Order: sequence, then C-alpha cells, then structure tokens
Amino acid sequence: MTTLTREQLSELLRTGECVVEFTKVDGTVRSMPCTLSDTLIPPVLPKQLAEGEVAKVKKANPDVFSVWCLDKKEWRSFRFANLISAKAKDVTHTGTAG
Repeated sequence: MTTLTREQLSELLRTGECVVEFTKVDGTVRSMPCTLSDTLIPPVLPKQLAEGEVAKVKKANPDVFSVWCLDKKEWRSFRFANLISAKAKDVTHTGTAG
C-alpha cells in the first residue's frame, strides 16, 4: 500500500484527468473526476469590481485540496485527510485515510 503525499497528488492531478475517491464531511464516499491541468481548466475572467469594492482573497487552508471537477464544471474541494484513492492513466494510489 502506498501513501500519497500532497505533492504527489498535485503532480498526479497536473498530468490530466484523474478520479479521486474521498469521504465527504457527511460521511458518504464520493468518486470525483477532476484535474489541476491548465489545459483542462477553463480560463478565469477577472471579476469587475464596483467602485470602492475591495477584492476578497480566500485564505489558503492546508487541510483542504481544491480541484477542478470535470463532471460539475466548477471548483470543488475535499479534505486531504479524507482521501481514499486517486487514479490516473490506470494507476491507482491510496490516500492518507486508505
């Protein structure tokens, strides 16, 4: 059994389409097709701010992994500690909880 590090998961997701399986906060298991590949994520258009409006910056949480969900076509996240497995190109890796 191999334990996947955050860095290894990031690299795997940057290679293209992956399927990650994790336990959701409500206890159910989710299998999610996702990626961090620049070629598969649509470009982000800058948000137009109203006069006097300040852009909100989301604070990074090292416990949460954000990915582009390929079936929902939007950003989704999961707790890294709840990762069960990650699969890309017919290679499966077990996660921290596996």
